Amino acid sequence: MTESFRILSRRDFGKLALAGAALASAPGRLFAASPPDTKLHGLSAFGDVKYPAGYERFDYASPEAPEGGRFVFTVPNWVLNQAPDTFDTFNTFILQGNAPPRIELLYEGLMLSTLDEPDAIYCHLAESVSVSADGNTFRFELRPEARFSTGAPVLAGDVAFSYRTMKAEGHPSLAIALAEVAEVTAEGERTVAIRFTGRQTLPTALQALSIPIVPESFFKDRRFTEGGFTEIPGSGPYKVGRYIAGRFIEYEKRADHWAKDMPFSRGLDHFQTIRVEFFRDRQAALEAFKKGDSTFREEFTTRAWATEYDFPALRAGRVKKAQIPGEKWPRFQCWALNQRRQQFVDARVRRAINLCFDFEWTNANLLYGLRVHSQSPFENSDFVATGAPSPEELALLEPLRADLPAEVFGEVWRQPVSDGSGTDRRLLREASTLLQAAGWTRKGSQLVDAKGTVFRLEFLINDPEQARVYGKMIENMKLLGIDASMRLVDAAQYQDRQNRFDFDMILGAFSFNGTPTREGMGLFFGSAARERNGSYNYPGTASPAVDALIDRIGEAKSRADLVTAMRALDRVLRWRLDWLPNIGSPGHNIAWWDMFGFRDEKPDYGFPVERLWWYDESKAKAAGRA
Repeated sequence: MTESFRILSRRDFGKLALAGAALASAPGRLFAASPPDTKLHGLSAFGDVKYPAGYERFDYASPEAPEGGRFVFTVPNWVLNQAPDTFDTFNTFILQGNAPPRIELLYEGLMLSTLDEPDAIYCHLAESVSVSADGNTFRFELRPEARFSTGAPVLAGDVAFSYRTMKAEGHPSLAIALAEVAEVTAEGERTVAIRFTGRQTLPTALQALSIPIVPESFFKDRRFTEGGFTEIPGSGPYKVGRYIAGRFIEYEKRADHWAKDMPFSRGLDHFQTIRVEFFRDRQAALEAFKKGDSTFREEFTTRAWATEYDFPALRAGRVKKAQIPGEKWPRFQCWALNQRRQQFVDARVRRAINLCFDFEWTNANLLYGLRVHSQSPFENSDFVATGAPSPEELALLEPLRADLPAEVFGEVWRQPVSDGSGTDRRLLREASTLLQAAGWTRKGSQLVDAKGTVFRLEFLINDPEQARVYGKMIENMKLLGIDASMRLVDAAQYQDRQNRFDFDMILGAFSFNGTPTREGMGLFFGSAARERNGSYNYPGTASPAVDALIDRIGEAKSRADLVTAMRALDRVLRWRLDWLPNIGSPGHNIAWWDMFGFRDEKPDYGFPVERLWWYDESKAKAAGRA
């Protein structure tokens, strides 16, 4: 099946709220070896950073690789207001509009994260960072060589402007990342101080240190929220090249990039041109890849992976395919049932709807046995709860007992296992019982409540493949008396309705950081995000107990504390079923025209192929692609 709904990349723009880390609120642990106000080259939520001062490059970089060539693909992930199937603005920093993915390659932050550490960040536009004794003020000295693409230097005033404006007018993800920033002050041309409220956790502060910096002068006569196709200048390695709105965009590597020889850039970003193709139809995108119009593809549709990757170029060895391991961070694909609508408020209703999905039948008959049934919103991580609560988890859960389902204190919720028939009568009887207990009774062929209101459910989709995979689930809902349907809409309408929470049921796929933050978890599961348009609390979760556990995530003093708090949250979310865990994959299914070089080992915390791979002319000639 396809997962091309909203997949968020952890590494884009460093550590945004969507993918940011949050942990201990004790800055002394990080800086124990350094007196306050010591100039540092990197920071970490857990103590030591991997790369020492004076490091030459990141281990996953390839400085020996050649420069040049083209990389053409449809994106497997995106952030903020970006969309994979169309674009109508270059402004990715706001909620309105659809920006093209990878436009983040134009921008840089004060610090940046790595692909082989879960929680460390290193100086980028900043030459050094120092931290006050109370951990509330981070002071940066900017690199004198740092330049925007206009040639203008990156100055403290640009940093202060970017922080103030993105907090006040930026995309909700940026605003939440900056929520605890109290003041940003330019203390000279190249010295800037970021002061926090004191309510931040250490990693909350760290995630705010990587937001993109833009030139204040560009907005002298423009509104920050303005859309359109005027490129907002950045200091990053690429600039916008050719484009046709909604069809393709090319990013061209800048020969004058100020940081091209810096350690954090060395051995990365090899391609001269990165071209992103846009297709409204998945099949059209696949056919373009088969013809060689695009040269890399990550496949999310199991039917296509099982049956359509047997074309002449692949049989001849000119195209390669492989499954490679996923990253070491939590990810999930789940349905959201919108609790802003009354019929989904009762958890028994949500459990009943989940029972209508026969995974065993779907996997065997439609997904070629290639998927696994997800149990948790935090799959592929240490944060997945198992068995009964540990004593440490109980210590967090007991004070919240009054606001929790009783089942939370027993064995963790697990997915039902069907008989594989597609219409498991036992599970449907259980679903019917749950609906009746929630106040829904059968009236003829329909379910109605005490007022006679018919139970209706519309599953909003943006890909016909979802209709194929989940059609049986809709049929099972109808057997129970639910007036269930699917509505396929175009990309712009889907994005708009998603942002405004105008849906009954929607499917989402996300990745989190390996060290989740209080703010990041709050954006998905916290009460404060329930009515914030553009947040990712699609189900409308509003639970004091969930909020309290999110706070405990922010209070963790060690990774062990974090794991305990996350497992307790996982346990609660799974019994509440705000998000219905759906289908998972063991890794990346990728195919590429054999014209690229790459390292055999991929980093554990990111897979930006367009930044790691390079054009290999000898391979390209052999594949007929030179």
